Amino acid sequence: MRRPARPHLLGPLAALVPLGLLLTACSGASSASTSTAGSGGGTDGKGSLTLNVGDQKGGSEAVLRAAGELDDLDYKIRWSTFTSGPPLLEAVNAKAVDIGGVGNTPPVFAAGAGSKIKVVAASHGSAKGDTILVPDDSALKSPAELKGKSIAVAQGSSAHYQLVASLEKAGLALKDVNVKYLQPADALAAFTAGKVDAWAVWDPYTSQVLRSKKGRVLTDGDGITNGLAFQVASPTALSDTKKSAAIKDYLDRLRRAQDWVYKHPEAWAKVWSKDTGLPYEVALDSVKRSSGTRVSVAIDKKAIGSEQQIADAFTQLKLIPRKVDFADFVDTRFNGELPASSTAPRTYGKDS
Repeated sequence: MRRPARPHLLGPLAALVPLGLLLTACSGASSASTSTAGSGGGTDGKGSLTLNVGDQKGGSEAVLRAAGELDDLDYKIRWSTFTSGPPLLEAVNAKAVDIGGVGNTPPVFAAGAGSKIKVVAASHGSAKGDTILVPDDSALKSPAELKGKSIAVAQGSSAHYQLVASLEKAGLALKDVNVKYLQPADALAAFTAGKVDAWAVWDPYTSQVLRSKKGRVLTDGDGITNGLAFQVASPTALSDTKKSAAIKDYLDRLRRAQDWVYKHPEAWAKVWSKDTGLPYEVALDSVKRSSGTRVSVAIDKKAIGSEQQIADAFTQLKLIPRKVDFADFVDTRFNGELPASSTAPRTYGKDS
């Protein structure tokens, strides 16, 4: 995967490329690379077991390494890096990947395709980074004014559902707007060139546009979307006693790493910036607005019901070909004593 151009060479908006960050990107071609990490953050772990983990740029491997959670592994990890959620879940379905992280919408589409997947862990974060952006000089003041307007969005993404839900709250339907299905790089070009009236997108793109002062938030996903993200595993891996134990350990490490991110936002922003090419200020904005707010939660009835609403919405729009019972794609064995999915996301103080 080609590294993004440096922002100091091409200007602040040029860094907005489809990085597939924060596990929320949803469509596009697969691009996978592999590496092995373990004890000490760079060598094989102990033992003969290898856990195949799907990741996205600046995702799980980076945060685990930054938090020191790749030390003292009793198994090896073979990382496969994907450009977005759906090809990652295709790899889970094909048994090429044992587990990987995605946002709230890719599992719904994978379930609609009849994929062999199981959602095994969840986290709840702020949805303030999931936004509908408009240019700074736009006359639009509320979502209700989007009727007849053109809106860029990545099809099947978390932003796609946020757009559907935001329009519904405003008394509109998707058919009432002119949807332009564009991946982030193309959407950015259309947005900055004035070829679309609005852009439904997620962090860190939200933070980049706001930091560059090229756009403002018309509405965000707070109170609109569920703010959930998931770890999704292969049923075959879960049926293997040793791999299931490794998955449990891996999930425990991810939860501790998320706690580390919340406590060390500046340190994580520096690592994330270096790993992805994001400007540090944008990375820190995104951490405090979105990624750093996450708390590990149980996959409970409310979480399943919330995902069912997403599935039903896309089925009604005929973007998913069949009725999905989301509960059939969930495995709750790792819930343990985790708090309810409705647990409020973390927040940062104004001076933090």
